Amino acid sequence: MKHTKLFVLATLVLFSFSLSALAQLQTPALSPAASVSQVVGFTKISIDYSSPAVRGRQIFGEIEKWGVTWRAGANLQTTIEFSTDVSISGKNVRAGKYSIFMTPTETGDWTVHINSKGVWIYNYMKDGKIDEEALAKDDLVSFQATTERGGNTERLMYTISANDNKTALVTMAWETVKVTFPIDTQVDQKMEQFQNQIK
Repeated sequence: MKHTKLFVLATLVLFSFSLSALAQLQTPALSPAASVSQVVGFTKISIDYSSPAVRGRQIFGEIEKWGVTWRAGANLQTTIEFSTDVSISGKNVRAGKYSIFMTPTETGDWTVHINSKGVWIYNYMKDGKIDEEALAKDDLVSFQATTERGGNTERLMYTISANDNKTALVTMAWETVKVTFPIDTQVDQKMEQFQNQIK
């Protein structure tokens, strides 16, 4: 009888621990966190984003509407960070962390927005829609990025190519679209500044 009580007690304790562990068990995220970084010239470029999958859906033109600025990822904002000053589309961008947004178009090149405030796209919601005018006011720089159509990328992915080790090429690929833009890390200017300092 004593052994039976001990067995029942041990079973109950084990069962309660199993229930507690099961309650804490989380399912894998549908859009897991991802990051990529690359040193180009003297600059470390880092991108943090969430990586959703297509999962048989039509993404662009359906879930993400043409002409409506999108967070360029899932969950929270997609961010890009520079360890030194860089130049994007001819504009000087100070070292720091910024949000990336994109405006998809059915044809032609997409618009990339580097947001000066580093905020979530839903900060620009007004009456259930993105307030494109307010968003544009906070663009540090916006520009047309080379957009290719074709192929198939199941899970959203960013890559950074060191290219000639002076200009980085950033690419976002998802579904049948690839959006690529250059970032000038200003190697020549930094070398010149350094040489001037040691004269």
